Amino acid sequence: MLVLTFQRSRGRNATPANKFIRAQRHSVPPISITQGAQLLFRRHFYVVDLCTSKIFLKFSVSLPIIMAEKRKSGASGVSSSKKRRRSLSTKLEMIQRSERGETPTEISRALHIPRSTVSTILQNKERIQERVKDSAPMQSTVTTKQNVGLNGQVEKLLFIWLEDQTQRCAPVSSGRIQEKARSLYDDLKKQHGESSNAEPFNANRGWFMRFKARANLHNIKVSDEAASADEEAARVFPEALAKIIEKGGYCAQQVFNVAETRLFWKKIPLRTDMAEEEESMPGYKAAKDRITLLLGANAAGDFKLKPLLVYHSENPKAFHGYSTAFLPVIWKSHPNVWVNKNIFEDWFNYHFVPSVRDYCSKNNLAFKALLILNNSPGHPPSLDDMHPDIQVVFLPPNTTSLLQPVDQGVIAYFKAHYLRSTFAQAIRETEKQGGPTLKEFCKSFNIYHAVKNIGEAWNEVKQPNLNGVWKKLCPDFVSDFQGFTDTVEVTNTVVEMGKELNLDIAPGDVDELLASHSEELTNEDLIEWEQQKVAEEEEDAPTVEETPPHKVLTIKVLAEAFQHLEAAMSTFEVHDPSVERSASVNRDLYNTYSCYREIYKEKKRASVQTPSDTSLSPSNSPPNTPESPIQIDPPVSSDESVPSPSSSLQLVS
Repeated sequence: MLVLTFQRSRGRNATPANKFIRAQRHSVPPISITQGAQLLFRRHFYVVDLCTSKIFLKFSVSLPIIMAEKRKSGASGVSSSKKRRRSLSTKLEMIQRSERGETPTEISRALHIPRSTVSTILQNKERIQERVKDSAPMQSTVTTKQNVGLNGQVEKLLFIWLEDQTQRCAPVSSGRIQEKARSLYDDLKKQHGESSNAEPFNANRGWFMRFKARANLHNIKVSDEAASADEEAARVFPEALAKIIEKGGYCAQQVFNVAETRLFWKKIPLRTDMAEEEESMPGYKAAKDRITLLLGANAAGDFKLKPLLVYHSENPKAFHGYSTAFLPVIWKSHPNVWVNKNIFEDWFNYHFVPSVRDYCSKNNLAFKALLILNNSPGHPPSLDDMHPDIQVVFLPPNTTSLLQPVDQGVIAYFKAHYLRSTFAQAIRETEKQGGPTLKEFCKSFNIYHAVKNIGEAWNEVKQPNLNGVWKKLCPDFVSDFQGFTDTVEVTNTVVEMGKELNLDIAPGDVDELLASHSEELTNEDLIEWEQQKVAEEEEDAPTVEETPPHKVLTIKVLAEAFQHLEAAMSTFEVHDPSVERSASVNRDLYNTYSCYREIYKEKKRASVQTPSDTSLSPSNSPPNTPESPIQIDPPVSSDESVPSPSSSLQLVS
């Protein structure tokens, strides 16, 4: 509307002639009216006599409004204004970065997320961490309060089962989820008894839609049919992969494959005699405790990657006093024990890439690699863009069991050796004078022992086997492979060890146990694993009174260890009729612990270098300085001989 407004001239110079001649045009929002189907706007005009200030003409005009076409989101490079929700895994990464000392600005730049969003998420830190503690799926985007009581337990276990199915690339459907929820509710109600006063649970369509929103199930592939192996894709893909390898100029040493596998680290094959006592065996329920391992190697088989291990506890009590950096595995934690995208990206950037770079450098190879993966949800599609020298190729869907090298016998072979290492440890402990019984050993067997056995079992997987499993995917890389011929031998060894432990087991029991690691989690598995996890979290919780011992190697500790070794070898030398055998063992043992000799020598030199007042003391003997705990780096082997005849073992010629 155009309005002529009048303003009086002020001051002594104001005259009647210019009294009402000042006028301004104001833009006023037009009056919009609708005429038929057309949107109109109306403007009013006024004509004013400046001398008399009277309005002598008034008229209005209505004109159609021509509106521009609505802009589509994302057009012309303009992003949609729709609010983007962040997953729990992304929020958890922000919190972890903040706890490591990164500022919101640094986190924003690293994750390409607005700083205001980062600040808001960090303000809600406690609620997000509580949500993660309630076993919410990491792909979930909501942090609303969950169901409580028996219904809440059902959903918590259902979350775990659903993630397990997803990680195993097993199909799920709404009907399957509802059926699993009903069965979990029935089993939990039986466990709690009639006194549980549980509220009714109806896994109907309405419940499923609410559960779907809480669990963010739209990110999970839902299918009503079981997925079968795609043999046609498995037949064609090796040819396509060969072209990729030829184009990239990769050799067998530069092509890698890794895969996840589940391991019930405390589970042993049982027959009816011990199975009947399971309920009365304290601590045996922990046999349901599980870990996830990421195993892999190159196609040549001469470079095994350090295993990645994911456990539900970041710092279990069994590790108090130990540094996870020096374990034979890469230690990571996740509430539901899965390799999610954040863990895999961390492994890729900070472990896989550096180790491949070092390997290529030592073998005079160009630093480049081809990594072949399956379609697990924990493998981000963006991996191929993370490093310019690492190319990532994904296997076709439903071909893992047919093509993936690690799944062609490596994982089963590794698990058989893990079981053998566990049985060997049980025999060593129970045969000691005053040693524990088998039940007591099972109860005391902890995750630290399991990690050591995992390291031993992975060392048993040799180069010919690691190379031979590529026969289906890259036959040009494999010369001659007869299969895992010694798997039967390992199984028979486990059976014989079982007899020494008074376990009535057969080769079929061992095979059944090895297969059970890959089977679907039952309701019993889910319930018992959750109970064990809660019990271990309470046990691992730090207390004010309890201070974990700080493990160090002092001169005194090393000297005592050497004396024990010398005494042991002296006993063998005195009683062994074979001088050659005792001398061979003596030499091997001496070479084995030579790294500790180097540490001992370094500490002795450091103890001799006393403060400045040593120049006043002409004594040739080392000063008597008090020992203080010294944190040492992991021992490094040296080719230098260790001349210390007074403290070394005497070799018998």
